[in-house]
Amino acid sequence: MKKSVTTRIKITKNQKGLRRNMAQCHFRAKKSSLQLQRTAGKKSVPATLIKRVIKKQGEL
Repeated sequence: MKKSVTTRIKITKNQKGLRRNMAQCHFRAKKSSLQLQRTAGKKSVPATLIKRVIKKQGEL
């Protein structure tokens, strides 16, 4: 797993993973307010990916 992926995922205290939603950059000007509301907040990360991220962070 690349280091760039591990930096984009935040591991919480209870071993849950959070990542930023897509489409929150300079392309927002064309999007409706409903589309922007859907991208607000954070998304969860699958448990299998969290284990790999924690393992990789231990190696760094």
